[in-house]
Amino acid sequence: MNIEEFIKACNELNISLDDKTLSNLNIYKEYLQEYNAHTNLTTITEDEEIYLKHFYDSLTIVKAIDLNKVSSLLDVGTGAGFPGMVLKIVFPHLNVTLIDSNNKKTTFLSNLKEKIGLNNLTIINERSEDYAHKHIDEYDVVTSRAVANLRVLTELCLPMVKVGGKFIPLKATVEEEIKEADKIISVLNGKLSKKITFNLPKEDSLRNILVIDKLKSNPKGYPRNYGKIKKGN
Repeated sequence: MNIEEFIKACNELNISLDDKTLSNLNIYKEYLQEYNAHTNLTTITEDEEIYLKHFYDSLTIVKAIDLNKVSSLLDVGTGAGFPGMVLKIVFPHLNVTLIDSNNKKTTFLSNLKEKIGLNNLTIINERSEDYAHKHIDEYDVVTSRAVANLRVLTELCLPMVKVGGKFIPLKATVEEEIKEADKIISVLNGKLSKKITFNLPKEDSLRNILVIDKLKSNPKGYPRNYGKIKKGN
Protein backbone atom coordinates (compact mmCIF):
# COMPACT_ATOMS: atom_id res chain seq x y z
CA MET A 1 0.00 0.00 0.00
CA ASN A 2 1.73 3.18 -1.15
CA ILE A 3 1.04 6.53 0.47
CA GLU A 4 -1.65 7.51 -2.05
CA GLU A 5 -3.43 4.19 -1.54
CA PHE A 6 -3.12 4.62 2.21
CA ILE A 7 -4.72 8.08 2.11
CA LYS A 8 -7.55 6.80 -0.10
CA ALA A 9 -8.17 3.77 2.14
CA CYS A 10 -8.26 6.04 5.20
CA ASN A 11 -10.79 8.29 3.46
CA GLU A 12 -12.96 5.21 3.01
CA LEU A 13 -12.78 4.75 6.78
CA ASN A 14 -13.91 8.41 7.12
CA ILE A 15 -10.45 9.36 8.37
CA SER A 16 -9.05 12.54 6.87
CA LEU A 17 -5.27 12.87 7.17
CA ASP A 18 -3.75 16.36 7.22
CA ASP A 19 -0.14 17.17 6.32
CA LYS A 20 1.04 17.17 9.94
CA THR A 21 -0.43 13.73 10.58
CA LEU A 22 1.11 12.32 7.41
CA SER A 23 4.45 13.84 8.37
CA ASN A 24 4.28 12.27 11.84
CA LEU A 25 3.43 8.87 10.37
CA ASN A 26 6.42 9.20 8.04
CA ILE A 27 8.67 10.00 11.02
CA TYR A 28 7.24 6.90 12.72
CA LYS A 29 7.94 4.73 9.66
CA GLU A 30 11.49 5.96 9.22
CA TYR A 31 12.39 5.67 12.90
CA LEU A 32 10.88 2.17 13.04
CA GLN A 33 13.09 1.15 10.11
CA GLU A 34 16.15 2.80 11.64
CA TYR A 35 15.64 1.28 15.10
CA ASN A 36 14.74 -2.13 13.70
CA ALA A 37 18.12 -2.29 11.95
CA HIS A 38 19.78 -2.90 15.34
CA THR A 39 16.89 -3.97 17.61
CA ASN A 40 14.23 -6.43 16.47
CA LEU A 41 10.82 -4.78 16.75
CA THR A 42 9.00 -6.15 13.71
CA THR A 43 9.49 -8.34 10.65
CA ILE A 44 7.46 -5.85 8.62
CA THR A 45 9.94 -3.23 7.45
CA GLU A 46 9.19 -2.28 3.83
CA ASP A 47 7.45 1.08 3.30
CA GLU A 48 4.32 -0.27 1.65
CA GLU A 49 3.95 -3.10 4.17
CA ILE A 50 4.27 -0.69 7.10
CA TYR A 51 1.50 1.50 5.71
CA LEU A 52 -0.76 -1.51 5.12
CA LYS A 53 -0.04 -3.99 7.91
CA HIS A 54 0.86 -1.56 10.68
CA PHE A 55 -0.75 1.83 10.03
CA TYR A 56 -3.91 1.00 8.08
CA ASP A 57 -4.53 -2.22 10.01
CA SER A 58 -4.34 -0.28 13.30
CA LEU A 59 -6.81 2.31 12.06
CA THR A 60 -9.46 -0.27 11.14
CA ILE A 61 -10.60 -0.09 14.77
CA VAL A 62 -12.79 2.81 13.60
CA LYS A 63 -15.02 0.20 11.97
CA ALA A 64 -16.07 -0.64 15.54
CA ILE A 65 -16.10 2.69 17.38
CA ASP A 66 -16.10 6.44 16.78
CA LEU A 67 -12.83 7.47 18.41
CA ASN A 68 -13.82 11.13 18.21
CA LYS A 69 -16.19 10.34 21.10
CA VAL A 70 -13.56 8.52 23.16
CA SER A 71 -11.32 10.18 25.76
CA SER A 72 -9.01 7.49 27.20
CA LEU A 73 -7.53 4.46 25.43
CA LEU A 74 -5.16 1.75 26.64
CA ASP A 75 -3.22 -0.50 24.25
CA VAL A 76 -2.10 -3.73 25.95
CA GLY A 77 0.99 -5.49 24.58
CA THR A 78 1.55 -2.60 22.21
CA GLY A 79 4.91 -3.82 20.90
CA ALA A 80 6.21 -1.16 18.52
CA GLY A 81 3.02 0.86 19.02
CA PHE A 82 0.30 -0.94 17.10
CA PRO A 83 -2.44 0.08 17.26
CA GLY A 84 -2.08 2.60 20.11
CA MET A 85 0.67 4.89 18.81
CA VAL A 86 -0.94 5.09 15.37
CA LEU A 87 -4.28 5.98 16.96
CA LYS A 88 -2.63 8.70 19.06
CA ILE A 89 -1.01 10.27 15.99
CA VAL A 90 -4.21 10.21 13.92
CA PHE A 91 -6.56 11.10 16.81
CA PRO A 92 -4.42 13.50 18.87
CA HIS A 93 -7.24 14.33 21.33
CA LEU A 94 -7.00 10.81 22.77
CA ASN A 95 -5.36 10.30 26.14
CA VAL A 96 -3.43 7.13 25.27
CA THR A 97 -1.52 4.66 27.44
CA LEU A 98 0.78 2.09 25.80
CA ILE A 99 1.92 -0.87 27.88
CA ASP A 100 4.45 -3.58 27.06
CA SER A 101 6.71 -5.75 29.20
CA ASN A 102 9.55 -5.54 26.65
CA ASN A 103 11.89 -2.72 27.67
CA LYS A 104 13.43 -2.40 24.19
CA LYS A 105 10.03 -1.72 22.70
CA THR A 106 8.95 0.81 25.33
CA THR A 107 12.31 2.58 24.93
CA PHE A 108 11.65 2.85 21.20
CA LEU A 109 8.19 4.27 21.88
CA SER A 110 9.53 6.80 24.41
CA ASN A 111 12.09 8.00 21.88
CA LEU A 112 9.42 8.25 19.19
CA LYS A 113 7.16 10.21 21.52
CA GLU A 114 9.92 12.79 21.94
CA LYS A 115 10.72 12.89 18.23
CA ILE A 116 7.13 13.70 17.31
CA GLY A 117 6.35 15.76 20.42
CA LEU A 118 3.20 13.99 21.59
CA ASN A 119 1.28 15.04 24.69
CA ASN A 120 -1.16 12.99 26.78
CA LEU A 121 0.71 9.80 25.92
CA THR A 122 1.90 7.47 28.69
CA ILE A 123 4.29 4.60 28.01
CA ILE A 124 4.48 1.83 30.60
CA ASN A 125 7.09 -0.95 30.85
CA GLU A 126 5.28 -3.48 33.03
CA ARG A 127 3.42 -6.76 32.89
CA SER A 128 -0.20 -6.04 32.06
CA GLU A 129 -1.64 -8.20 34.87
CA ASP A 130 0.36 -6.17 37.41
CA TYR A 131 -0.66 -2.86 35.86
CA ALA A 132 -4.31 -3.94 35.74
CA HIS A 133 -4.69 -4.23 39.52
CA LYS A 134 -3.85 -0.53 39.86
CA HIS A 135 -6.18 0.58 37.06
CA ILE A 136 -9.45 -1.31 37.48
CA ASP A 137 -12.53 0.16 35.72
CA GLU A 138 -10.49 3.09 34.36
CA TYR A 139 -10.39 3.33 30.54
CA ASP A 140 -13.05 4.15 27.96
CA VAL A 141 -11.46 1.72 25.52
CA VAL A 142 -8.89 -1.04 25.99
CA THR A 143 -7.52 -2.58 22.82
CA SER A 144 -4.88 -5.09 21.81
CA ARG A 145 -3.70 -6.38 18.46
CA ALA A 146 -2.58 -9.97 17.84
CA VAL A 147 -1.11 -10.41 21.33
CA ALA A 148 -2.59 -13.58 22.88
CA ASN A 149 -5.47 -16.02 22.87
CA LEU A 150 -8.76 -14.18 23.43
CA ARG A 151 -9.52 -15.98 26.70
CA VAL A 152 -6.19 -14.88 28.17
CA LEU A 153 -6.40 -11.42 26.64
CA THR A 154 -9.90 -10.83 28.00
CA GLU A 155 -8.84 -11.50 31.58
CA LEU A 156 -5.88 -9.14 31.21
CA CYS A 157 -7.80 -6.34 29.50
CA LEU A 158 -11.49 -6.29 30.44
CA PRO A 159 -10.87 -5.49 34.14
CA MET A 160 -9.34 -2.14 33.10
CA VAL A 161 -12.35 -1.07 31.03
CA LYS A 162 -14.67 1.35 32.82
CA VAL A 163 -18.34 0.45 33.20
CA GLY A 164 -19.99 1.43 29.94
CA GLY A 165 -16.67 1.22 28.09
CA LYS A 166 -15.41 -1.31 25.58
CA PHE A 167 -12.69 -3.89 25.13
CA ILE A 168 -11.87 -4.03 21.41
CA PRO A 169 -9.33 -6.70 20.42
CA LEU A 170 -8.07 -6.83 16.84
CA LYS A 171 -7.63 -10.43 15.71
CA ALA A 172 -7.25 -12.65 12.66
CA THR A 173 -9.19 -15.93 12.91
CA VAL A 174 -11.28 -15.91 16.04
CA GLU A 175 -14.23 -18.35 16.05
CA GLU A 176 -12.73 -21.00 18.35
CA GLU A 177 -11.25 -18.33 20.60
CA ILE A 178 -14.67 -16.74 21.10
CA LYS A 179 -16.07 -20.07 22.33
CA GLU A 180 -13.16 -20.50 24.74
CA ALA A 181 -13.48 -16.92 26.03
CA ASP A 182 -17.24 -16.97 26.55
CA LYS A 183 -17.05 -17.94 30.23
CA ILE A 184 -14.45 -15.36 31.29
CA ILE A 185 -16.27 -12.60 29.39
CA SER A 186 -19.35 -13.37 31.48
CA VAL A 187 -17.42 -13.68 34.76
CA LEU A 188 -15.87 -10.25 34.16
CA ASN A 189 -19.29 -8.68 33.50
CA GLY A 190 -18.73 -8.26 29.79
CA LYS A 191 -20.85 -8.97 26.75
CA LEU A 192 -19.69 -9.59 23.19
CA SER A 193 -21.85 -7.12 21.30
CA LYS A 194 -20.26 -7.05 17.86
CA LYS A 195 -17.92 -8.96 15.55
CA ILE A 196 -16.73 -7.20 12.42
CA THR A 197 -15.11 -9.39 9.77
CA PHE A 198 -13.31 -8.04 6.71
CA ASN A 199 -10.27 -8.58 4.51
CA LEU A 200 -7.24 -6.34 4.53
CA PRO A 201 -6.84 -4.51 1.19
CA LYS A 202 -4.17 -5.55 -1.30
CA GLU A 203 -3.32 -8.92 0.31
CA ASP A 204 -6.88 -10.00 1.24
CA SER A 205 -5.93 -11.47 4.64
CA LEU A 206 -8.73 -12.07 7.15
CA ARG A 207 -9.34 -9.66 10.03
CA ASN A 208 -11.84 -9.64 12.90
CA ILE A 209 -12.62 -6.81 15.30
CA LEU A 210 -14.55 -7.71 18.45
CA VAL A 211 -16.46 -5.32 20.66
CA ILE A 212 -16.94 -6.47 24.25
CA ASP A 213 -19.04 -4.13 26.39
CA LYS A 214 -18.34 -3.73 30.13
CA LEU A 215 -21.74 -3.97 31.84
CA LYS A 216 -20.80 -3.85 35.53
CA SER A 217 -17.78 -3.16 37.71
CA ASN A 218 -14.92 -5.66 37.77
CA PRO A 219 -15.30 -8.56 40.25
CA LYS A 220 -12.70 -8.81 43.01
CA GLY A 221 -9.69 -11.01 42.39
CA TYR A 222 -9.36 -10.39 38.65
CA PRO A 223 -7.15 -10.52 36.78
CA ARG A 224 -5.55 -13.52 38.47
CA ASN A 225 -1.83 -14.22 38.28
CA TYR A 226 -0.64 -15.11 34.80
CA GLY A 227 -0.08 -18.78 35.61
CA LYS A 228 -3.73 -19.23 36.56
CA ILE A 229 -4.89 -17.22 33.56
CA LYS A 230 -2.90 -19.44 31.21
CA LYS A 231 -4.30 -22.63 32.78
CA GLY A 232 -7.82 -21.28 32.42
CA ASN A 233 -9.13 -22.89 35.61
